[in-house]
Parts: sequence; structure tokens; C-alpha cells
Amino acid sequence: MKLGITAASFGPQARVNLALVRRAEELGFDSAWTAEAYGNDAATTATWVLAQTERIKVGTAIMQMPARTPAMTAMTAMTLDHLSGGRFILGLGPSGPQVVEGWHGLPYGKPLTRTREYIQILRQIFAREAPLEFHGEIYDIPTQAEGASGLGKPIKSILHGNPDIPIYTASISPNGLRCAGEVADGVFPSMLDPDKAETTYVQHVEAGFAKASGSKSLENFAITPAVSVIISDEIEKARMPIKGQLALYIGGMGARNKNFYNDLTKRLGYEEAAEKIQDLFLDGNKMEAMAAVPDELVDAVHLVGPKDRIRDRLQSWREAGARRHVDTMMVGTTQVEALELLAEEML
Repeated sequence: MKLGITAASFGPQARVNLALVRRAEELGFDSAWTAEAYGNDAATTATWVLAQTERIKVGTAIMQMPARTPAMTAMTAMTLDHLSGGRFILGLGPSGPQVVEGWHGLPYGKPLTRTREYIQILRQIFAREAPLEFHGEIYDIPTQAEGASGLGKPIKSILHGNPDIPIYTASISPNGLRCAGEVADGVFPSMLDPDKAETTYVQHVEAGFAKASGSKSLENFAITPAVSVIISDEIEKARMPIKGQLALYIGGMGARNKNFYNDLTKRLGYEEAAEKIQDLFLDGNKMEAMAAVPDELVDAVHLVGPKDRIRDRLQSWREAGARRHVDTMMVGTTQVEALELLAEEML
């Protein structure tokens, strides 16, 4: 199993912890990852990291598909691939209805249809075998939409792309995971419990392999979960920031009847807790929602506590890696000692 590191965080100021990324690179970490929601963007931060590192791969987890045309994303990916010597990984996601409609001002539409069409277009552009032409349900290139001049024509990229640029998608629903298995090279799952990866993630990804052209398997597909790592003798205190994040996603990242993270929490076996967290969060009781996040859930999907406790839990992750249920652990931490512990134990 490979190790990655989360390189950028969200907040009122754009920040990249380059010192931490460089230490991860020294320790042999395979990748560093940036992200976006409705503040800093993922492409600029990825560029920043690539420009100031030498070996480590850098990916976006994620770039929001509705925010960019497929061609614009292809231009960004090809440029970063060239300038970095092939170190860029393109991670995409549909985002959610609240962000797409409330921030970008676009209809959320059909996220799986968008994902399939988007990746088909990207691969056409990267391959550069012919001028780009695509007529799908969402994307129409050259466009024939109302108001078009009629002057558009198929165009081939000036830049010679790399057909092997990896494309990952963010997916947590069974349908989304099947889509990822079918059309992508990897997936970013949320809240992956290595002991339950088979039933919550892998079986759905493998169902997607069966629909794909060519030979796809876990051997050439990267399951890349984000895992917070906090070394501390005060376990209860260390769990609190993670509980705050989980409460936000389980309780507030979506509407009451459409929250993918809440659905996932139920599939992981915490149905009663998921409902309670959502009720509390949506009623404005955010501290109570945080307190309602089970310790067991935190410990199942993240690594928190003294070093020996983390070492013990890493055995489950090793076993998941050996089964290819996890390709890369994307580590979220601010602690150099956490990076060093993981490198010592896993690399």
C-alpha cells in the first residue's frame, strides 16, 4: 500500500504546508493531494506543489466537473503533466447539489451521466487521434445549442497530450462506485473502514469493471481513501476535530433526504447514529451533533491515539492493502511524527 498526503486545507486563507509535503517526499510518500469546495481551487494549489517538489506525484481530490468544461480540465491536466514530467494525477468529482447550484449556479443534473461523458471527452483529447467531436446528453461538441453561431468545428489540441494521465473520481454511492470502476483509473472513497471495504466499496467497483472495455481489476485501479492521523495520548480530545468534520458531512453535507455521506454511514452499520447526527445538525445543534458521532466510527476510518494504538490499527490497513482493497492511504495530518510513524510502519 502506498502513502499520500493531503497538501492543502480549507479556510479563510489559501494555505499549502510545503514543509510537510517535502518531508513526506523525503520519506518516500508516493503522492500529495489538493482539493476544492467553494474557496481555494485545486488546480492552483496542485501547480504550487508540483513546482516546489521533485519526485512526489500531485493530484486533485477533487476538481469539480460542473465548474469547468471538459476541454478546460484537459488543458489544465495536459499542461501540468508536461511541466511536471508526468507527475500529475487528475481527480474529478461531481460535487453536490448545494455547491453546484448554490455556488456555481448550474443545475446539478445527472452526475453519473456527466462523469461518463466528461471522462470520454478527456480521453479523446488526451489521445489526440482526431479532432474533438462528442454529442452526448450533457455535452455537445461542437455545440449546436440555441444561440450558437454555427461556426464551431471539431478541433485537435495543439498540445500533445498523454493518454496515460490517470483519472480518478470521487464516489461513495454504489452507483457512483460502479461508474468509477467502469470509466476511471481510481476512486476516492470517504470513510473507508478497511475491515468492511469489501462490502461497502470493492464489490461495487468490481461490478463496474465487468462493464468496462479491456481488462480492469484491482491490480490496475487505485482505491485512495482519505485518513486523518493524529498522534496523541489524549484520545478523546484528539477525536474531537475529526468528529466535527464527520458531523458536518453526515449531518449537513446535503439535504435531509439527499445526503450521500449520511447514506454511507448507515451502510457502515451506524444507522441510528446517522439519523441522530443529521437531526441535531440540521436543527442547529452542531455541538450535540459532534458529540453524537460514535467513537467506534472515528476509530474505524481514521487513526487516532498513542503510537502503539495506531500501530495496532495499521494491521487492518496492511491487510486491506495486500488484498488491493486500498491502493493509497491519503493521510491528513499536521504532524511530522505521524508521517514518520507511517513511513516506518508501511514503507
